Amino acid sequence: MYSAKEERYDHMVYVRSGSSGLKLPRISLGLWQNFGSVDSYENIRRMLLTAFDLGITYFDLANNYGPSRGSAEENLGRVLKQDLLAYRDELILATKAGYDMWKGPYGNWGSRKYLIASLDQSLRRMGVDYVDVFYHHRPDPETPMEETAQALSDMVRQGKALYVGLSNYTTENAGRMMELLKENGTPCIVNQNRYNLFERGLEDGFFELLADKGSGCVIFSPLAQGMLTDKYLNGIPGGSRAARPGTTVQERYITEQKVHMAGKLNALARERGQTLAQMSLSWILTRKQVTSVLTGASRPEQITENVGILGAPAFSEEELAQIDRILAGE
Repeated sequence: MYSAKEERYDHMVYVRSGSSGLKLPRISLGLWQNFGSVDSYENIRRMLLTAFDLGITYFDLANNYGPSRGSAEENLGRVLKQDLLAYRDELILATKAGYDMWKGPYGNWGSRKYLIASLDQSLRRMGVDYVDVFYHHRPDPETPMEETAQALSDMVRQGKALYVGLSNYTTENAGRMMELLKENGTPCIVNQNRYNLFERGLEDGFFELLADKGSGCVIFSPLAQGMLTDKYLNGIPGGSRAARPGTTVQERYITEQKVHMAGKLNALARERGQTLAQMSLSWILTRKQVTSVLTGASRPEQITENVGILGAPAFSEEELAQIDRILAGE
């Protein structure tokens, strides 16, 4: 019988998402990989309970997370029913819709038909009456933004979601959608985007937009799918994500140049008394617009390591400059 640790909130740091009243933990758990039907349920359960015992209250999903599609939500629902239902009011459950989920013209993108049907399905899979945050997972180039915004707003009014957010939106699209949501009386309290030492596109004005609109930011892929760990410094180990067929890790990240940079970053991390993964997460949290960093995991020990960054020393100006020089190829 699981009983949550009494000290679970003693060391985690929580900050408000933008100008909203919702506080998120600085480290959150994403269920994109390793939480599907092909994975060990007992390991999934241990990871979720370890996270909660460490003060991680934000669990991030999407309708299509698996594989198979929907199975990550189903597995979370099993753990909720078995262990965490008594703690539902302490949890922030977030899910999304916007990518391909089912066959036919209504199982993708951002129409009212798709989004509302998708949220209803997600609620059934997780066995809950509402989610805390519902995200539109990506912009729809064909559906009018007004329709998508109205569907998101109606979910809140129906009590199926407490807050709404956006994911993978560009600066221009996010600005327009946030204005529409504000007009509807359901402001966008959080944007979720990719950002890490190797991918810094949000520095093109996106962070400034968030500050102007009062929106928080949750970062995904903070470790570049493992490239900003010590995992690939000496080749691709068997059983790793990059070794799996059909993944984007090799194509997107594993180049000779990035491996060389990761080696230099790893040396700097050691000087700081951190692993490369820990330093990469700490660096992201130096951005004041970042509310929470969304980390993945394949075993509970990785979650414990990630949370360990909360006691790390602040970066010196020289360390930040050294990181920039490494990334510039100097």
